[in-house]
Amino acid sequence: MRLTAFHLSPRIGEIMSKTKIALAQIDVEIGQPAANRRRIVERIREAADAQLVIFPECAVTGYCFDSLEEAVPFAEPLDGPSAESIAKACSETGAHAIVGFIEREGSAFYNAAMIVGPQGAIGSYRKVHIPYIGFDRFATRGNRPFEVVALPFGKVGINICYDSSFPEATRALKLKGAELIALPTNWPPGARRSPDFLINTRAMENHINFVAVNRVGEERGWPFIGRSIAVDFNGDTLVEASGEREEILFCELDLAAANNNRIVNVAGSYEIDRLADRRPEFYSEIAKPWTRSTSGD
Repeated sequence: MRLTAFHLSPRIGEIMSKTKIALAQIDVEIGQPAANRRRIVERIREAADAQLVIFPECAVTGYCFDSLEEAVPFAEPLDGPSAESIAKACSETGAHAIVGFIEREGSAFYNAAMIVGPQGAIGSYRKVHIPYIGFDRFATRGNRPFEVVALPFGKVGINICYDSSFPEATRALKLKGAELIALPTNWPPGARRSPDFLINTRAMENHINFVAVNRVGEERGWPFIGRSIAVDFNGDTLVEASGEREEILFCELDLAAANNNRIVNVAGSYEIDRLADRRPEFYSEIAKPWTRSTSGD
């Protein structure tokens, strides 16, 4: 017997529609926010018919800083000049944008991503999981819970780069109602497996749309591998960028359909629901703090 997978039909009165997403894979000039803003604004205008345009991690500033002191002059608050310029471009096209930047709040400096719409900045996400590389060596750890933002076309959650290595991050956003995860990222060669396996796995295991946007080019000896990728809630790759060049890719995602978590392969005999079938009472171990191992242990 051949098994054919399908999803439950939408509820009566629910209209199926797709959201057009633009993946803006760009190069970035370290310490040149004005030039980077111009590039970002140009790409938003080029993607004029997209409802959401996603850019890489630290797209405004660059990433490979050698100290916090070097990075500080390029940090800005959420309502700073970058959000102002991006909002103006969004007002021209009607799009929303997610853009990586260094967010300053008091004496704290976060690796963050701003969400901007035609009316201005809506909010920001601050990277929770911090690796020891690039600006993250000096960044303040994200201090806010994962949040889902209700945009006109659907419910969006944000992770940044290394966050995707932690399945709890995507799962938390899914449980809060996210239909799409946007991942601004700076994948170097050591992260080459992320577009091969990681993004598709996060999408499939959570039944959620997942779009990761990387940069290209080289910064202070660090090359970036491109390969921005959009994956639907089944875990299937829809588009993937090259590894070397700047480009804008487009995809259409059914965000609302990600809420239909019950997957029926054969009605009555082969059905799964990766949310309803969870057993949280057995998961307490994953919430316990872990002591970092030292060399020789």
